[in-house]
Order: sequence, then C-alpha cells, then structure tokens
Amino acid sequence: MYSYEDRIRAVQLYIKLGKRTGATIRQLGYPTKNALKSWHLEYAQGRDLPVGYARSKPKYSDEQKTLALEHYVNYGRCLAGTIKALGYPCRETLAAWVYELHPETSKRVVGKARSVPRPPALKQAAVIELCTRQTSALAIAQKLAVSRPTLYQWKNQLLGAEAPASMKPNNDSPPDPERAELERQVQSLRRDIRQLQLEHDILQKANELLKKAWASTCRS
Repeated sequence: MYSYEDRIRAVQLYIKLGKRTGATIRQLGYPTKNALKSWHLEYAQGRDLPVGYARSKPKYSDEQKTLALEHYVNYGRCLAGTIKALGYPCRETLAAWVYELHPETSKRVVGKARSVPRPPALKQAAVIELCTRQTSALAIAQKLAVSRPTLYQWKNQLLGAEAPASMKPNNDSPPDPERAELERQVQSLRRDIRQLQLEHDILQKANELLKKAWASTCRS
C-alpha cells in the first residue's frame, strides 16, 4: 500500500517536472504510469488525495522482476534487448526497476540502450573470429552479448568496409571422404593464415590511427 505521503510526493513531483510520467517514475522508482495519472486526476479535482488507498496487485511477480534485472545487467544493460528477450515489461516499468537497483541511472533516457565500453583486445578477437568463422555471425554476436550490426561495425572500424567478413568454402565438388579431409585441412590452414593476416591488418590500422592522432596533436 502506498502511503498518503508517497502519493502526494509523486503527484507534486509529477507537476514540478511538467507532468512527465517517465521522469517522475525514474526519479522515485514508483508507481506505474496509470497509477500516477490517476493520482494526479484525483488531486486536480480536489486539490488533495484520499488518505486511504489500496494498492492493486502487482502486474509482475518478484521472480519476474529479478529475472528481468539479471538479464539487463548481464546482457549489455539494454532496455530494449531485455524486453525483446523476455517479452516483458514495458520500457517505463523496466526503467523504474533499474532505477531501484541503480539510482545513478536516473538521468538516462527511458529505453535508450547503455553503451558498454569494450576493450580493444575483445573487439580485435571478435573481428578475427567473425572473419574466420565456421558458424554464423549472429551466433558470435550472441556469445559476446552484442548485436550483429555492432560486430560488423567493429570489423569496419578495424579493417575497413571493403574487407571480407567471412571465408566461404567451395562446396561444389562431389563428396569424397579423403577429399573432404584434405579440404578440411586446407580450410584450417587458410583460417590460420587469415587470422595472422587479420592480426597484421588490425595492428597496421591501429598504427595509422595513432600516427594521424599524433600529427593532429603536433599541428595544434
């Protein structure tokens, strides 16, 4: 049950913030959007709120709330990604739950994905795995808890958009056990060579960026 003080505090903050439900809920951590609007309507009609108020049954259980917060924390701190994966709740509700857990997030925009800095070494390893992969790009992205476009964006940043993102084997030849084994060995060697080349290209690209940054610093 929300106390009278809780409800009047929410209504007054709601009015102070220009009747912005999302901002009010993020700052307080409660209530729901509909409840806040209902309280404000009661307040507007009588310039006060009833002392007694029975809180309705929560739409989501504590277990669902905990699961959603764990997914949010463990998979990139992205509201949209958590909602898509679990099928609940709405953005404002999840943002309110996150605020309860991490009050320092109160200034973030509801629904905006939080950009998590990734170490350069992780990006390089991800790009190498992408370009020498034997699985799908989506599987690699899911393993790293990033989106597929982000994976390709890293590839473009480190190698350039013109660099191929995969090594597609030629499967036109008829099946032959010995030939298939040789082809697997060849593909393995090609992947090793490709990995070394990618590591070289990434280092070369990084050196070029450092030289440009150094030149720009010297000019200024």
